[in-house]
Amino acid sequence: MKRVYAVGTADTKGEELAFLADAITAAGAAVCRINVGTRGATVPVDVTAGEVAAHHPEGADAVLGSNDRGTSVAAMGIAFAHFVQSRNDIAGIIGIGGGGGTSIITSGMRAMPLGLPKIMVSTLASGDTAPYVDVSDIIMMPSVTDMAGLNQLSRVVLHNAAQAISGMAARPAPPPDGKPSIGLTMFGVTTPCVTAIADQLRSTYDCMVFHATGTGGRSMEKLADSGLLSGIIDITTTEVCDLLFGGVLPATEDRFGAIARTGLPYVGSVGALDMVNFWAPSTIPEHYRGRLFYEHNPNVTLMRTTADECRRIGEWIGARLSLCEGPIHFLIPEKGVSALDIEGGAFFDPEADTVLFEAIERTIRPNATRRVTRLPLHINDPEFAKAATSAFLDIARQ
Repeated sequence: MKRVYAVGTADTKGEELAFLADAITAAGAAVCRINVGTRGATVPVDVTAGEVAAHHPEGADAVLGSNDRGTSVAAMGIAFAHFVQSRNDIAGIIGIGGGGGTSIITSGMRAMPLGLPKIMVSTLASGDTAPYVDVSDIIMMPSVTDMAGLNQLSRVVLHNAAQAISGMAARPAPPPDGKPSIGLTMFGVTTPCVTAIADQLRSTYDCMVFHATGTGGRSMEKLADSGLLSGIIDITTTEVCDLLFGGVLPATEDRFGAIARTGLPYVGSVGALDMVNFWAPSTIPEHYRGRLFYEHNPNVTLMRTTADECRRIGEWIGARLSLCEGPIHFLIPEKGVSALDIEGGAFFDPEADTVLFEAIERTIRPNATRRVTRLPLHINDPEFAKAATSAFLDIARQ
């Protein structure tokens, strides 16, 4: 039987954890009380801190054997992530916590598949939640008051949270319509291409388009790792530029990692590799002064990548795609990689593009399932979208 996991540091938030668990039970859901505190629990729990800590790769002592609270909290977060991944009875997870508890519990939540209900009632929920949510679907719910014993308001907040997680667990989303899902990456300067591809495939596939803003690429790859995608059409790989050259919308070093791990059918291209993203002009690093810029809007400034930068970008992408054993088809549009990189456009630079294309061809090692194709087209030409669609359908059938 699947249960709602109610998680908290039962050494310091025991009263709140017990109240929350009872409210979930009263709402009709089965509940499992999990302690992730680093000291003894003050209320009964179903899973002790020691049991969770034992899932740390270095054993329970790595979590509970330190006198340094920061070290213990970080280690408990790792242990909790391994713990929840080992379970098959989770209908949803709800956590309560301050700074330490929020860090621990969301570490585990982020390790769980997208779509599994996750609510974090936290004293930090009204601030910058990016470190806790990242690219997951965690719902952050402000506790309003601190968690230092129950009060009139905290009882209402916890009651509402219990109703929410119980309802999600009892009434999961209906199954999809049967069409397999694919991920596509898009930027404003590649919109015509990606929109055309999605239009051509939508009758057969559930097309999930991700904005290539760093978090978009990571969200797509998390879906791939979660087994929720049947393929990827990665037209817009621009996040690599920001990773390598200090832009504000970067990928992580694990970009393309999910492609290698899953072996999913993958069609890629060089969309928007002509630009690095910065905020307003005043935020651009001093060492880039004098470069070619384009003001996308008052808050976003684009910098044209040089030939040397394009070489590094191409080699970085090629090296990682060469680690992928699944079907790979990478398409190169010889007449430009974005709406700005077109004859007469602000970033038109055939020399830099040539260096980029040659670096990719030189570093992607071809084999029976991995190939690179040049096309005498611009990335936003309708014929390029047709070629990308055809390439994906070909490898998806393999």
